Amino acid sequence: MKPKPNILFSFLILTSSLFFSSCNKDKNDVIPDVYVDFFINLSDPLFFDLNAVGSFAYVSYQTNNLGSVAAGYDNNGIIIYRATLDQFYAYDRTCPHDFVSEGVSVKVNADGNFAVCPRCGTSYALPASGTPYSGVGRYPLKNYRTSFNGSVVHVWNH
Repeated sequence: MKPKPNILFSFLILTSSLFFSSCNKDKNDVIPDVYVDFFINLSDPLFFDLNAVGSFAYVSYQTNNLGSVAAGYDNNGIIIYRATLDQFYAYDRTCPHDFVSEGVSVKVNADGNFAVCPRCGTSYALPASGTPYSGVGRYPLKNYRTSFNGSVVHVWNH
């Protein structure tokens, strides 16, 4: 018995879409890669606020003379967010919606749970991997890897 043409066509579409989507392993990461690799100590007065869950801190190339390894894309800096007692998130401050034309830096709002782009107005949820919560942006903030040993946070992407 021959397969029906529409079933065969559907199978080919499904197979090709799976193949092409697997070739682009991180299609939601629109911010170009820059080298990031630095450590921050929570006993440093600059980072005392990070001792509380739900808190954040900005890091840039000027922070403690960390230099370019903490600059993020286009020197916009990085947001460190403490999600739980043992889990930290690190996000590039560059808005993924406006990065090509402007390289706009997002700013964390007053409650500390959202990073907001001053240009496009998109709010990115910090406790939810920097995913867009409202506004025109559709890509999440660029995430960097983190580890925590009880007093020191390591942020990197290599």
